[in-house]
Amino acid sequence: MQDVLVVEDEEDIAVPLMRTLEREGYEVSRASGGAEAVSFAVANDPAVVILDLGLPDMDGLDVCRQMRSGGYEGGIIMVTARAGELDRVVGLDVGADDYLAKPFGLAELLARVRALLRRSGTPTATGDTTVTTSSGLRIDAGSRRVHLNEREIALTAKEFDVLAVLASNHDKVVPRETLMNQVWDQNWYGSTKTLDVTIGRLRSKLEAADAGEKVVAIRGVGFRLETGT
Repeated sequence: MQDVLVVEDEEDIAVPLMRTLEREGYEVSRASGGAEAVSFAVANDPAVVILDLGLPDMDGLDVCRQMRSGGYEGGIIMVTARAGELDRVVGLDVGADDYLAKPFGLAELLARVRALLRRSGTPTATGDTTVTTSSGLRIDAGSRRVHLNEREIALTAKEFDVLAVLASNHDKVVPRETLMNQVWDQNWYGSTKTLDVTIGRLRSKLEAADAGEKVVAIRGVGFRLETGT
C-alpha cells in the first residue's frame, strides 16, 4: 500500500481529501504544520507528499526546500491558490514535482498522484539495468540510486528519471516530448517548463559533484547527456 502525507492546516479541506485518498487504497497521514511535515517526511519517507503552501508556521516553499535538504526524495505535489507562472516555477525550483492550483477537482488530484507514483515508484524505461558512463557516473535503475565512484548523488524522483533516460541515450539527443512522456505522463496537465526546471536542478547537482557529465540543451529539439571535456 502506498503512503501519502497530506500537509494541510484547514480541517474542511484536509478531511475530505484524506477520505478520498483512503477510499482509493492509500495509507494516509496528516501534518497541519510545516515543521511537523518536514520531520515526518524525512523520518517516514512517504511515497507522495501533498503540500499546501499556506501553512500557519512556515511557508510551503520553505517546507519543500527543507524536505529535500533533509534527504526526502519522494514525490511532492504543491497545492496552492498562487497560480501565477512565476510561483509555479519557484515551487518546482525548490524541489516540487507537480503544482496544482486551487480550486481543483479531487479526480484531477488523484490522477496526478497516480501519475507521480507510476514514475517515482517504479523503474524507468531503462528497466532494471545499470548504466555507467565513461566518467564513472553509475545510474542504477533497479535501486534508483546514482553514484560517482563510491559517493552517492542524491536526486529527487524526477531528477533521477530524467537522468536515467538521458544516460540510456548517452551522446544522443532526447526530444523534449520523449522526456515528458517517459518521465511525467502522456496526459500531463501542466506546463513543460517543469522539465526545464528539473533539468536545471539536475545540472546543478552533477556540477556540484564534479560528475564529469553535463546536460546540453539542443535548442528547439531536446537534451543530450555527454561527458564533459
